[in-house]
Amino acid sequence: MAKILVVDDEEDLEMLFRQKYRQKIRSGEYEMYFALNGQLALDLLKENPDVDMILSDINMPVMDGLTLLSNTKEQNPLLKTVIISAYGDMENIRKAMNLGAFDFVTKPVDFQDLEITVEKTLHYINQIKSNIKAIRENNILRMYVDETVLSFMGGKEIEAALMENETIVGTVAFIDLCGFTRISENEDPNTVVGLLNEYFDLMVREIIDEKGSVDKFIGDAVMAVFQGPNHLQRAITSCIAIRDKMEVIPEYSVTTHFKPQVSIGINSGEMVSGNIGSKSLKRLDYTVIGDTVNVAARLQSKANPGQILIMDHCQAQVQDTFKFNRIGEMPLKNKANPVTVFEVLS
Repeated sequence: MAKILVVDDEEDLEMLFRQKYRQKIRSGEYEMYFALNGQLALDLLKENPDVDMILSDINMPVMDGLTLLSNTKEQNPLLKTVIISAYGDMENIRKAMNLGAFDFVTKPVDFQDLEITVEKTLHYINQIKSNIKAIRENNILRMYVDETVLSFMGGKEIEAALMENETIVGTVAFIDLCGFTRISENEDPNTVVGLLNEYFDLMVREIIDEKGSVDKFIGDAVMAVFQGPNHLQRAITSCIAIRDKMEVIPEYSVTTHFKPQVSIGINSGEMVSGNIGSKSLKRLDYTVIGDTVNVAARLQSKANPGQILIMDHCQAQVQDTFKFNRIGEMPLKNKANPVTVFEVLS
C-alpha cells in the first residue's frame, strides 16, 4: 500500500482527491492523508512516519511548502515530494527543485498527468527501498561469510557461486559532473555532499526510468549499465534526459559560482560481469569490466560539458532514432589507431 500525504490550504481539495482516487483507496492500493498547511503536515508525519510521498502546494499559511520540504528532507531523505502549484510560482518551483523536490505539476490539476507523476514517483521510491534492502542483506551476508560459515553452509560450492562470472552484451555510460571540484574545494563538507547527492539523485532517476542500473559512483561521476532489449537506445535516451535536465538547473552561487553540466561517454558491446574485489577482505563489487567499459570511460574524458560521445559502431545502430554530429577521428588511450566518434545531439 502506498501512503500519500496531500498538503494544501484549499479545504475542498480533500473531497476532490478522495473522489478521483476512490477506487485505489477502496482497493487498498492508496492510503491518503490530508493537511491544510506545512505544520499540520509535520505533525501528521510524526504520527505516520511510513508515509511514502507528499503532494504539496507552495503558498500556505502557518508553514509554506518550501519550509515543509526543507524539514522533511532533513528528517526523512527517502520521503519524496511532488510540488503542486501555479505557473506564477515558477521561481518558487525552481527553489523547490533545488531543495530536492522530486517533480511538480501545475494547477489547475490535470489528474491524468498527476496520476502518471504519482506512479512514477512511487516506482522510484520502491526501487530505492529494494536497493536499500538488497544492500542491507548483502552487508549482513558479508559479516558472516568467513571460513567457518562457508564450511558449514557448503564451503566451496558457495565460494564458487560468489565468484561465478559471465560475459554479457550491453551498454555502459559514464556520466561525469563537470567542474564539481570547484565546489568541493570552496564549500563546507555538508554543502558539498548535499549538492552532489541531489545531482546524483537526478541522474539515478533517469537511469532507472530507462531500466538501467547504477554500477557505481566514482567520485563525482556515475557508471550505469543497460542490458536487455534496445539497451543502447535506452542508454542514450537516459543520458539525453540527464544532460537536458542538468542544463535547466539554476547556477549555485551562495559563495561559489557553479553551473551543473555533465560530460558523457557511451559504448556498447561485450563485457565481463562478475564479483570483482578481494576475497581476503570479503569486499566484492558486482561490476562489469573490459574494453567496452574502458572505451566508454575514455570517451567521457574527451567529452566537453554538455556533450555525449559515442563510437561509430553505436551510431550506426541507432542513426534513425537520434540526431548526431560527426566529430571525426579521435585518439584514445591504449588504442593503436584513432577511432571515429559521434556526438549525440537529440
